[in-house]
Amino acid sequence: MNFAFVSGDPALDLAGTVGSRRDGPVDLLAAPADLERWVAACEGLPDRVAADPAGFASALSLREAVYRLALDRVHGRPFDPGSLAIVNGTAAVPTLSVELGDAGLCVSGDLPAVLSHLARSAAAVLADPHACLKECGRSGCTRVYLDRSRGARRTWCGMDACGNRVKAAAYRARRRASTAAGNRVPGGTA
Repeated sequence: MNFAFVSGDPALDLAGTVGSRRDGPVDLLAAPADLERWVAACEGLPDRVAADPAGFASALSLREAVYRLALDRVHGRPFDPGSLAIVNGTAAVPTLSVELGDAGLCVSGDLPAVLSHLARSAAAVLADPHACLKECGRSGCTRVYLDRSRGARRTWCGMDACGNRVKAAAYRARRRASTAAGNRVPGGTA
């Protein structure tokens, strides 16, 4: 299973590990091993962490809290107090260690440090009054993303995941309409 990192922020990408939340949720983090793979694939996080059942449950709790708070921000609602408590409590734990070397940055830490980093990232983006958060424009996609495009005109969470699907569906609809119009005979008889 491939993870999409298109939201513009790692905490929003974590929230995006559940797709189609309204229609038929698809959870990409079904087990602790999935979380371990997601952390390893996410840029800026350690290459390896161990996720036990308690850590996995904490990650899922943080994911849902970030998603609720992001939706609150998108819709201009006050933040959900329970979700705030989860994000703030997770952010209070010591975060990742970063060490600069000849090979670049070496990021290390355990799962609680990773979750703390993600919670702090969520807090920073959700508190930024200039951050333009949007929900994907593809029907069925519930990913919230940070729109950094010129004029904040981005419509989809990502072209590969959603933009191409919307464009292809529109193309097919136009083709069907033009084929149907070409098959009609003037005067109503065929």
